[in-house]
Amino acid sequence: MSFVGELIVLLVNGLQTGAIYVLLAIGLSIILGTLKFVNFAHGALYVIGAYVGLVITQEISISNGRLAEWGFPTLGLEWGFFAALVIVPMLVFVVGLAMERFVARPFYDRPDTDQILVTFGLAIVVQELIHALIGPRTYNYDIPSEVAGGIPLSGPVGVPLSAVTIDVWRVWVIAITAALVIAVYAIVEYTDFGLVVKAGTRDPEMVRLLGIRITRPYLVMFGIGAALAGIAGVVGGPLQNINPEIGMTILVPAFLTVVIGGVGSVRGAVLGGTLIGMVQVTLISLGTQSLGGFSVNFTPWAQVGIYVLAVVVLLTRPQGLLGSEEVST
Repeated sequence: MSFVGELIVLLVNGLQTGAIYVLLAIGLSIILGTLKFVNFAHGALYVIGAYVGLVITQEISISNGRLAEWGFPTLGLEWGFFAALVIVPMLVFVVGLAMERFVARPFYDRPDTDQILVTFGLAIVVQELIHALIGPRTYNYDIPSEVAGGIPLSGPVGVPLSAVTIDVWRVWVIAITAALVIAVYAIVEYTDFGLVVKAGTRDPEMVRLLGIRITRPYLVMFGIGAALAGIAGVVGGPLQNINPEIGMTILVPAFLTVVIGGVGSVRGAVLGGTLIGMVQVTLISLGTQSLGGFSVNFTPWAQVGIYVLAVVVLLTRPQGLLGSEEVST
């Protein structure tokens, strides 16, 4: 493979990995920046989206969960991926509304430690509930083959001017993420709703004094953040194994994306997710290298690399690369 081909594959894989973090981090960043609420259950929303999408798209076998004991050895609607892409965000949006109303809102004025404890506990409840109902088994998504009109959604595709092939689905993940980012950015930056949300981020007391009920915009924004996490579970499902613990696994990179990009910034979430994705993929692609006569395996350092990146950003720009110092404080 030529250098250009390797660079293209690295770029696509890095952008695709970062795209999942971006979808998670946008909602997490806006919720944290607007509502001042630390939501450690955001990964649970990703898990809900992944499992609901799995059941909508295909049929799965349940071997050792409660559902199997109750007479449901198989579960699934087999409606296809695009049905999941429409239904999952609506369902997780409603879950997000319920979470804001009954979990987050009573803790807005409580210390951060209380918010962390209650949301972390909620994440564990969701994880153990999936364990009990479906079991700990790992599942794989079936990537859709094509959309109406013969447009391919999976399989290799050649890159112009090189002999390199890349997975089409990775490109689709990047495209879907880009479309959603543009939509959320337009809502936040160019609508009255977004104006209220941004004003509430900087001075919620003044917004209340102006007679604006910011609880409703906060409720909707929480729901939008939850829906994005659900979509991340659907589009990321075909690229990784789905199990009950995956929400906890993906939560840390999502928070680091917010830290690197800046709290409350959509553009910061995009930049942070992209950087984390590129760092991870680059270190994994290096594999084992010989340095100074010693053989060094860079793959296990992929997770360490994103922490190093976060430390460098925090030391040089504590509010994040594109974050507001006022919001960060």
